[in-house]
Amino acid sequence: MADGISIPGVTDKYKTNDLVESLMEVERVPLKREQAQLETYQSQQAAWRDMNSKMSTLRESVKTLYSFENPFNNKLATSSDENAVTVDADRNAEYGSFKLDVLRPAAADRFLSGNIDKGFKIAPGKYTFAVGDRTIEFNWKGGKLNDFVTSLNKHGNNLIKASLIGISSDKKALVFESLKPGIKNKLILKDQALELATSIDMVSPVKVEPTAMTLSQDTFTTPATLAPSPAYEDNPQAPEGENPQAALAEGDDAEVGLAQEASLSPLEQEGLPALSKDHVALTKNGIFIPARGGVEIPIPEALKAEGKQVIDFTIDVKQTEDITIAINNRIQHPVLPDPGFITFKGITVENDQSDTTLPEAEGGITGPLNPVEDSNYVFIKNADGSEIQLPEDSIKIDPETNQMKVSIRLADFPDAKSIVLRNSNTGKELSLSLPTTWDSSKDLGFTPNHPVSVASDAQIKYEGITLTRSTNDIDDVVPNVTLHLHDKTDKTATIKIEPDKESAKNALITFVGKYNQVIAEINILSSNKPEIISELDYLTKEEQEREMEKLGMFSADFSLTTGKSTMQRIVSANYNYNNEAQTQDIITMLNQIGISTNASGRSSGYNPSQMRGYLEVDEKKLDEHLENHLDEIKDLFGYDSDGDLIIDNGIGYLLDKQLTSWVQSGGIISTKTSALDTKIKNSNKKITNLETKLNAKEAELKQKYANMEGTLNSLESQQNTIKNFSTQNSNNKK
Repeated sequence: MADGISIPGVTDKYKTNDLVESLMEVERVPLKREQAQLETYQSQQAAWRDMNSKMSTLRESVKTLYSFENPFNNKLATSSDENAVTVDADRNAEYGSFKLDVLRPAAADRFLSGNIDKGFKIAPGKYTFAVGDRTIEFNWKGGKLNDFVTSLNKHGNNLIKASLIGISSDKKALVFESLKPGIKNKLILKDQALELATSIDMVSPVKVEPTAMTLSQDTFTTPATLAPSPAYEDNPQAPEGENPQAALAEGDDAEVGLAQEASLSPLEQEGLPALSKDHVALTKNGIFIPARGGVEIPIPEALKAEGKQVIDFTIDVKQTEDITIAINNRIQHPVLPDPGFITFKGITVENDQSDTTLPEAEGGITGPLNPVEDSNYVFIKNADGSEIQLPEDSIKIDPETNQMKVSIRLADFPDAKSIVLRNSNTGKELSLSLPTTWDSSKDLGFTPNHPVSVASDAQIKYEGITLTRSTNDIDDVVPNVTLHLHDKTDKTATIKIEPDKESAKNALITFVGKYNQVIAEINILSSNKPEIISELDYLTKEEQEREMEKLGMFSADFSLTTGKSTMQRIVSANYNYNNEAQTQDIITMLNQIGISTNASGRSSGYNPSQMRGYLEVDEKKLDEHLENHLDEIKDLFGYDSDGDLIIDNGIGYLLDKQLTSWVQSGGIISTKTSALDTKIKNSNKKITNLETKLNAKEAELKQKYANMEGTLNSLESQQNTIKNFSTQNSNNKK
C-alpha cells in the first residue's frame, strides 16, 4: 500500500486496534471469571465421578466378601496325580479326601486306513456314520480325498471327525474318529462309508460266532442263602442297586431254611426247603433247575480278562405241582374239641387236653406253608462275596413265548466272579439253554484293521469299589465333585477337597487395596496437605500431578470426612456374631486377623500416614488365621443377627450399605453431580450471553474508531490539500 494512504478499519495508522483491544480486555473480565468458574464446576464433577468409580469398585469387592458367592465358601480340589485325574469341586462339596484309582479312562473309536495314493478319488454315494444312537449321513458327489474330509467334518456335528496323515510324499492315511468316548458310542460305518473303509484297508468284514461255555456239574455249587429282608415285602421288584436280596449269608451248600415270623414274606417261611443244587441237572441242551433249586456257575478267568465278552442264555419257566401241597398234607393234625371245665361253689376245675398217639409235624412246622412266587432268577456274585441282581435291561422277554433272553456284558460287571441262578419258587421249574459267549467288539459286522484306539468305558476304583462310566468327566460318584480322567494311575491317587484359602486371601487383600484407594481419594479432596499425595508411592508422576490439581477441592464439604469416619468405624468395630463370641477366643475384629491401620507394628509413636486411616496387612498373621479360623472370618464380614436367615450385620454388609448410599442412583454423589450439572448449564448460558454482548461491544467500538479514523484521515487530507495549495501559490509568486 502506498505511503500516505490510510483505509479506516484496515490500516492501523492511529493504533485504534490496540485501543479497542484494551477496552475489550476490561469488558472480558466477567466472561473470564465465569469461564474459570465453569472449569471449576467441571473439575469438581470429574472428581466426584472419579470418587464414584472408586467407591463402586470397593463396593463390588465388599459384596463378594459376604454374598452367597463369597470366597470363604470356595472349594479347592487337588489330585496327587494330576496327569491321570483332575478334579473340580463346586461350593457345596464336602471337605475331605478319598482314594481313587483310574484303571482306564474312557476311549473313543479311532480307525486308521492303510496307505492311500495321494490322488485317490472318493466315489459318489450315500455315506452314513453312526455314533451311539445318533446318525450322520450325507450324499457325496465324488471328488478328491481332501474335499471329502472337509465335507465330512462340516457334517460331523461334534460326533465324528476325519483327518489325513501324510505317510510319504505320495501316500496318505485316512482316520475316522468318534468324538464321544464309551462303549455305547461306538463308531459304526454304513452304506458307502463301510464300502470305502473296506476298500482302503481300514476295516474288514467279520461275522460274530457265539461259543458255548464249558460247564461241568462238578463246578456247580449251591448259592448262599438269602438273608431275611423285611423290605422285600414292601418292594419285591426293587430297582438295580436297591435289591433287598443283595445281602447274603456267607458259605456254599447251605442247608439252613429261612426264619419265619407272621410278618415275613413267603420266601422266609420256616420249614421251607432250602435252596439246593442237589437236583440241578446239566444236560446236553442246558441246565434244569427244579423248584427250590439253585446253582452258582463260576465265570472263567479268560472271559473276564478279555472284558468285551457277553454271556447269553435263555430261561423257560414251566408251572409244576406246588411242593407246598405235599408238605402241608404231611403236617395235618387232628382237631380235638375243647376239653371243657366244671365250676362248683365258686371253684373252677379245667380238664386236660386229650392225648393223641399221632407223630409231631416234620421240622417243627406249626402251620401250613404258603406257595412262593418269585421272578428274580439271575444274580451276579462279586469277588468280595457281595451279590447284585441282574439289571432289567439285561433281560428281554419274548411276548409270544414268555421266554426270557438273558445277556450279561462282563464289561458292566468288572468284579464278577460267578453267575448265581435261584429258583425260589415252589411251583415252577426253570430250563436254561447252554450259555454262549461272544465278543461284543465284533458285533458291528466289521472289525478295524489298524485301530488307533477302541471305544471303551472308563473304569475307576473309588474307595475300593470298581465303577464303570461311559465318559471321562464323571460327576455322579462324589456329590458336587466332577472327576476328569486323563490317563491310568500308576498308584492310588488321593483326592482332597479343601477350603480355597488362597482365593479368600486374595479377596481380602483386594478389599484392603480398594479401601485404601477410597480413603486416599477422600484425603486428597478434603485436605490441602501436599504430603498426602507424596505418601502414595504407587502413583506415577503423571498421576501425582493430576491428583495435585484436586488437592483440597472439597475441603469445605464435610460429607467426605463424615463418610470416611463412618467407614473407619465399621472396619474397626467389634462384631459378636454368635453367643460364644464374648466368652471364647473367637475372631470378632478385623485387627485380629492381621488387617489394621498398624498391622505391621513398625511404629509405636505418631505416624501421619497411619493417622490418615489406611489399612495394612500382616500376611503371616492373615495366613495363620485363614488356616484355622476361615468360618469365623467369613462371619466377620457378614452374619445373620436376628435368625431370619438374611445377613444383616458385619463389616462387608455395613460397608456395602454405607457405600450404596453414596453411589446409588439418587445417592450422595449422584445428588452432587446433578447439582453441578445445573451449575454447568447455567454457567454455559452466562458465557454464551457474555460472549454475545462482548462481540456486539467489540463491533461497536471498532465501528466508532473506524469512523474516527475516517474523519481524521479526511481532515489530514484537507490539511495536505491546503498545504499543497499554499506551496504552489508561493512558487508562482517567485
